[in-house]
Amino acid sequence: MSDLKPCEKLETRLAALHTASLQMVQDISLPSLLQRIVILAVNQTQALYGLVGMVNENGDLERLVPAGMESGKIDPLKLSQGLNHTMGDLFRSGYSLILEDVKKDKRFRGLLEIYPDTKALLSVPIHVSNHVIGQILLMNSKDRRGFCGDDRQVVESLSAYAAVAISNAHLYERIYKKEQTLFRQTNYLSQINSLASTLAVSTQIDQILEDSLGRILEFLHIDTGQIFLRQEDSDVLKSMIYRGRDGNGIWKNEVYYFGGQVIGKTAQSNQVVIINRDDPEMDRKELVDDFFQVACFPLVSLRGTLGVLSIAIHDSKPLDEMDIRFLTAISSWMATIIDNLRLSIQQRRLAVHEERERIGMDLHDGIIQSIYGVGLTLEHARLLTKDNPDQVPDQINQAIKDLDHTIRDIRAYILDLRPRQFNEENLMQGIQRLANEFRVNSLLEISLQGSEEEVRDLPDSQALAMFHICQEALANITKHAHAQKVGISGWTSADRALLEITDDGCGFVMDKVKFALGHGLSNMQTRARNAGGDVEITSESGKGTTILVWVPYTRKKKIE
Repeated sequence: MSDLKPCEKLETRLAALHTASLQMVQDISLPSLLQRIVILAVNQTQALYGLVGMVNENGDLERLVPAGMESGKIDPLKLSQGLNHTMGDLFRSGYSLILEDVKKDKRFRGLLEIYPDTKALLSVPIHVSNHVIGQILLMNSKDRRGFCGDDRQVVESLSAYAAVAISNAHLYERIYKKEQTLFRQTNYLSQINSLASTLAVSTQIDQILEDSLGRILEFLHIDTGQIFLRQEDSDVLKSMIYRGRDGNGIWKNEVYYFGGQVIGKTAQSNQVVIINRDDPEMDRKELVDDFFQVACFPLVSLRGTLGVLSIAIHDSKPLDEMDIRFLTAISSWMATIIDNLRLSIQQRRLAVHEERERIGMDLHDGIIQSIYGVGLTLEHARLLTKDNPDQVPDQINQAIKDLDHTIRDIRAYILDLRPRQFNEENLMQGIQRLANEFRVNSLLEISLQGSEEEVRDLPDSQALAMFHICQEALANITKHAHAQKVGISGWTSADRALLEITDDGCGFVMDKVKFALGHGLSNMQTRARNAGGDVEITSESGKGTTILVWVPYTRKKKIE
């Protein structure tokens, strides 16, 4: 190559550079790409050693990759600190630079501290869209002649290739990060939906807490968590569940109060609280261990704060923004489901309490009074044995009749309280069974009219609603109507299934009885409307009562 003219040498070097750069541009890994650039620059200029540096958006040196003699022995941190000021000046200049004696330029004092034998230097910026994003530094040529204009032109060509390759690598890096972010978001949403579906069918608060905490720790690869719940109708937050490396918990206390210390303040403020290892001691004194990070998430529902979810991390990988958003969403779901379950429990308690009150009033006003009356009759009979012994049998017979009547009342209450379902029956078969039981328990005359075939295709939900309405109507007749005869009729029309229950009892004034009976008649109406139909009740004092219930019904067409 020594026989070539200078321009021919340059063309040959540029051709070789072009071939090498084609492979370089295909490298989409930024660390690997920077290593390729600096090695290629060193080889193309016969430099002893070289550097390629990259800056971030703020102009600070972000990456620094050395190559050449003893580059592996240099501390990267020390190298970056020593060259930060020097590289900054070069980036701001934006021009290529050749120096025969670096020691004469004060800007390179930091470079001389790292490479004290540096003499000649070639510096070429890397431009992308008129912005300097990097710098190639080459020091001391192997033939000790320094760097020439051809070297600068070759490295400037390399810089142009490098700019394209770095842009591609940055673009790939951004796309990859977006894909990773999207994948994580999708994964988090899937976990939230899966956990929400699991929790929605849970009927025990303890099970909800166990499932939630277990899934959270497993998904985030964290081994320590604790949940505090607010005790109902108080400002007390009590530890309900803990999972961790030992049984000590995250916090020193098992109970906290609203507004007090970290758990109480989290509940009161409804804000996420993060405590890191380097935070003041006052924020960490409640912890049982020297955790790297502890995060507290309030469990907030529409009715307020129900508790606090606490997560503890032992290693040096803290929660990132996406983790925090995920845990915040999970905490909200947990609070909503726990709140709904608590409301459901309260409603069941209220329903049981109301039913107990109703039963108590019915027993007090009916059966107990009847038994008390029988007792008075027997007491009167005992007194008559002295003065009018002939009247005693009549009094005793009356007492026996009253006791029989009371027994029927007790059976009627039992019939009313006993839950009923279909046992592989259709509607009319189920009502026939009800009528038979009613006849035995009440000793009243009852008739049933209706074809089983007509309602065979009635959906179970609608048939069960009509069945329960009939059950409640018969119970009311037994307790209140003083009837002798009861009739039940079932039939269908073009778009409805209908059931009518009639009695010849004492009847009632509608407005007064609705209020007095409370939820008896309203239950019938609610059942019918939930099935898409309605109940019509007609009654007149002394002339009996008629209850007509209907639900939508579409007869299935027979296949010929």
